[in-house]
Amino acid sequence: MMDFATRVHNHNYRLDPIIRSLLDTDFYKFLMHQFIWMLYAKVPVTFGLINRTKTVRLAQIIPEAVLRAQLDHARTLRFRENELIWLAGNRFYGRRDIFRPEYIEYLRSFRLPGYHLETIDGQYVLTFEGPWADVTMWEIYALAIVSELRTRCAMSTLGKFELDILYAQAKTKIWGKVQRLQAHPELRLAEFGTRRRHSFLWQEWVTDVMANELGRTFVGTSNALLAFKHSFEAIGTNSHELPMVAACLANTDEELKRAQYDVLAKWQEVYDGELLIILPDTFGMTQFLRDAPEWAAGWTGMRMDSKEPVAAGEEIIAWYAARGEDPRKKRAMFSDGLEVDLMIDLHQKFRGRIRESFGWGTMATNDFRGAHPRGLDTLDPISLVCKVTSANGRAAVKLSDNPAKTTGSPAEIERYLRIFGREGAAELPVIV
Repeated sequence: MMDFATRVHNHNYRLDPIIRSLLDTDFYKFLMHQFIWMLYAKVPVTFGLINRTKTVRLAQIIPEAVLRAQLDHARTLRFRENELIWLAGNRFYGRRDIFRPEYIEYLRSFRLPGYHLETIDGQYVLTFEGPWADVTMWEIYALAIVSELRTRCAMSTLGKFELDILYAQAKTKIWGKVQRLQAHPELRLAEFGTRRRHSFLWQEWVTDVMANELGRTFVGTSNALLAFKHSFEAIGTNSHELPMVAACLANTDEELKRAQYDVLAKWQEVYDGELLIILPDTFGMTQFLRDAPEWAAGWTGMRMDSKEPVAAGEEIIAWYAARGEDPRKKRAMFSDGLEVDLMIDLHQKFRGRIRESFGWGTMATNDFRGAHPRGLDTLDPISLVCKVTSANGRAAVKLSDNPAKTTGSPAEIERYLRIFGREGAAELPVIV
């Protein structure tokens, strides 16, 4: 068993790397990366770190030199041969040929591009700019680095005994959650907590607990390195990034409206009718479903993100039924702000009506609320994202079903609202 308190307390090395392998990212990034590399490799894009928890001034917590050292270290990494063999030869979603040999060869020489870092009003402005195939992989590495550096800074003043207490209380919290989940053996969940984790070692420990104690309830992890190391199932398909960039390539309002479907049609072609999970809420779930082409109903299912989950589940069940599809044969993955009680409630609400499952993220891998031995909130998770901010020379937009998560320039947001509307949107607290 990992002695977390000793590991944290004994820092007798120049640099303790946060990212030690380029596999330490969400598995969907590889699926999207291959897709981007095949079809959109040279599209110029910019990604930017966004701290939605503005009361936490990251630049006043994390020393700039420390952040630069971790980012620079990540740029030195290359894929190892055994990692490439795993990607090329392992079975993902029942297939061994998901990753093409040409893409594996491309990864052999892949390295992360440069970054730009400055400080404005106590916050870091961290951006990544360049060809889409080069830049996209920074997203999860950057989030994990910033999240864990904040963790380290918060723990740097704690003594060995205090660290023991901290981790004992956090372990007790996780065990209580696992026990509640054990009472619902038909519930299915995957670990989705890489981007806002407490640390990689804690994420690994929590995921191992879930795998050993939850039996069939645990179906895998989104973290490719953990899947590689422990022979877990790697889980993930695509994200908001695809329709956001596709929209920036549109030249007319009509093309813009159609872009969210056109990019999925190309995805379906690239992956030969596999990996067919729709993420419908980039510009609003209701408008996506209302105007979706007939072939979309034949996809395996959907991942719900920003809409209130009960409303989202009911909406897609009704949508499938109206199109002659049996909702009981479709997948509905809930993934936004999940905690054990909510997952159990949703499982009981939708069990037998649709194949519900859950991507359990931050509150699995970073729930230290109330565990700080001095009663501080400095280890509470924050809402940190890394989004496309521009592509093809245009400002990128995400409307979301929750207006609190909208990103983009005011002028472009206004244009997108005119084209997509706000039907079905509702302001909700941003749950970490």
